[in-house]
Amino acid sequence: MRGKNLLFSFLLVIIAFALAGCTTEKQLKEQVKKIISEDPAIIISAIKAKPADFIEALQEAARAAQMEMAKKQEDERQKELEGAYNNPLKPKIRPDENIKGNKNAPILLVEYSDFECPYCTRGTKTVEELLKKYGDKIQFVFKHLPLEFHQNAMMAASYYEAVRMQDGAKAYKFHDEVFANQKDLAKGEEFLKSIAKKVGADMKKLEKDVKSDQVKARIAEDQKEAQEFGFQGTPGFVINGVPVKGAYPASHFDMIIEELKKRGKISL
Repeated sequence: MRGKNLLFSFLLVIIAFALAGCTTEKQLKEQVKKIISEDPAIIISAIKAKPADFIEALQEAARAAQMEMAKKQEDERQKELEGAYNNPLKPKIRPDENIKGNKNAPILLVEYSDFECPYCTRGTKTVEELLKKYGDKIQFVFKHLPLEFHQNAMMAASYYEAVRMQDGAKAYKFHDEVFANQKDLAKGEEFLKSIAKKVGADMKKLEKDVKSDQVKARIAEDQKEAQEFGFQGTPGFVINGVPVKGAYPASHFDMIIEELKKRGKISL
């Protein structure tokens, strides 16, 4: 009985404040907060009286919050996209960059990746789709963003770079093999050596290069650039200066390419 009386009193207070012409929403919230803090039994009684209604209301509130959060994130993405169309990011393309595809292609896709990240495996498949779809209209550059909590990611990046120093095509074969057998990366260096040998790398030279300052500096340069572009996770992409954070499907990149065409930024 006491719980029902408390709940009834609580509701009366809310109605009274709601009908008061000069009562602001802020004042109402403060009064309600005060009442609840002084006697939290009001809320407990309400939940016990109508548990099913409470669960339903909570679920509805959670759905509304998710929708609001999703809209906010989408608005932020659109704002970031608009800014990138007008002020595109400029990844550094080094003289010895390992470019896959047509080096003079109008579409430049740069990826910042982690060999141990499962989302990067998905990103690799998206890149393959885009390379197949746009053919000689696209060029692709693979860069590194090994995450600290992935035990073998840095080592895998080092092996890729050591293979690249020998042959760019073999490096991309190494890239494809590692991602195709990502679960075996848990075996560590043994697995990486077997893949390097499989793609035809000079193992004696690789053993020397993989721990070289040149390889370390190369990866550090990629990491720094990724951080400057705001990439904290993987995969991260930059397509003609427009950032894409996450393993989005090929259709998302298609949308960006179409927008770039409309704005006269590229001609295909």
